Amino acid sequence: MTQTQQYDVVVVGSGGGAMTGALLAARAGLRTVVVEKTDKLGGTSAYSGGACWLPGSDVQQRAGVTADSTDSARTYLGAILEDPDPDRVEAFLTHSPELVAELEAAGLPFEWIAFSEYYDAPGRVSMGRSIQPLNIKRDELTAEVTDRLRPPVERDRVGEGGRRTLSGGQALIARLGALYVAAGGEFRTNLPVTGLVTAGPDGTGRVTGVAAMSPEGPVVLEASRGVLVAAGGFEGNAALREARGVPGDVAWTMAPRDTNTGEPIDAAIAIGAAADFGGVGWFCPGLEQPDGGGSFTLGFRSGLMVDQHGRRYANECLPYDRFGRLMAAAPERIPSWFIFDSREGGRLPAIGIPEGDLEEHLTAGTWVRADTLEELAAATGLPAATLVEQVERFNTFAEKGVDEDFGRGEDEYDTFFAGGTGPNTALTPCDQPPYLAARFVLSDLGTKGGLVTDQAGRVLREDGAPIPGLYASSNSAASVFGSVYPGPGAPLGSAMVFASLAVRDMLEG
Repeated sequence: MTQTQQYDVVVVGSGGGAMTGALLAARAGLRTVVVEKTDKLGGTSAYSGGACWLPGSDVQQRAGVTADSTDSARTYLGAILEDPDPDRVEAFLTHSPELVAELEAAGLPFEWIAFSEYYDAPGRVSMGRSIQPLNIKRDELTAEVTDRLRPPVERDRVGEGGRRTLSGGQALIARLGALYVAAGGEFRTNLPVTGLVTAGPDGTGRVTGVAAMSPEGPVVLEASRGVLVAAGGFEGNAALREARGVPGDVAWTMAPRDTNTGEPIDAAIAIGAAADFGGVGWFCPGLEQPDGGGSFTLGFRSGLMVDQHGRRYANECLPYDRFGRLMAAAPERIPSWFIFDSREGGRLPAIGIPEGDLEEHLTAGTWVRADTLEELAAATGLPAATLVEQVERFNTFAEKGVDEDFGRGEDEYDTFFAGGTGPNTALTPCDQPPYLAARFVLSDLGTKGGLVTDQAGRVLREDGAPIPGLYASSNSAASVFGSVYPGPGAPLGSAMVFASLAVRDMLEG
């Protein structure tokens, strides 16, 4: 027997966008429920650094980042986006500072963080305009949220719990969740959505709720104002990845394992929603782990990346999505090998989340160590002559301070994580044996294609008409940025804005 429960708003998912929408709906007096497929709250957002790309707010001005404004962000996006929807872009820009002000007034404080934006283009702000929630102790928040908060990725993957101090994405989800509970919001976990409920018998009427499957049996959660689908993408579904042209592998995604398999998106498509998968994904080079998984990696301080022919193919210090897209551009780049020396004691000269244990890597063959480059080449299957030539050429660039092949160190982002002492801080010689090679695959932070929405977050049909009662945000919706990743926190910032705009439309409807 199907149980039916009544709400004003049903939010599918519990990441940053979903929780923002749920909080604002609950604070507006709407009876709201968050429906989460797993037993943990936060999704990939809980793994994230918590940066939010929300231009033009008071947070940046308080920090003295006066170059940030809605106008400068408009100029920046105008220079880098490819065939954007101007109405959606303008809605994002206009609402970003309004949303930040509303969240801070609700009790979610933010601070500016220095983190360079990803393109050298007009309107770019030096050292970035991203903001993040303030850290908070776990015991300062309600246990109803913190007991179900998904731990950081390096702990979650090995079955460990979270830390006492919540920072980044942990702080974002926990703070939003605690405020949501205080406003009267409800969580339903372990409740995968199986479909959307519509008013019309032919599936073309207003969306009135969601069908789900609880451990006790089928459930219908009715939504008098609307359903917000903000449940991530389909990066955990190998068949959908292949069908929609997303490179990489389910094993390499940074999404929590056994999640984000695309059912809510497909449920909307089944009732006539339009979809756009052209944005493909939010990519990054992935440090391959002994268990076959991938680890989000950024901030290379030294070393060089080579393809299976032993050749460099890009500036290793590029922003991670841009580097990932170059990895995906040629089959010989997956996997790649990252070549580095022992100047950091055998540690990866980059930020690997998680990095993994050196000895476990060496045993599994995901890392190789050798006294000479020729021996390293033999152990990795790379052509020795080419590898030696490429390393020597790279070392020459480091000595001169100029990367003649790919311009490493010429952009602000290149030097943000660098710590070299030579003429170019992003170029450090690879000349201190023993040498190491780490295998890299193409990871992602999630797929980027999804349901087509308008400037109010309403899901559209193929003819452009909105489906009444249905809204989408986060990676469940096609990104407002298309195939471009503007800067740190763009996925979270856009998810939060369009979730907020969706709730605003529900209130006005």
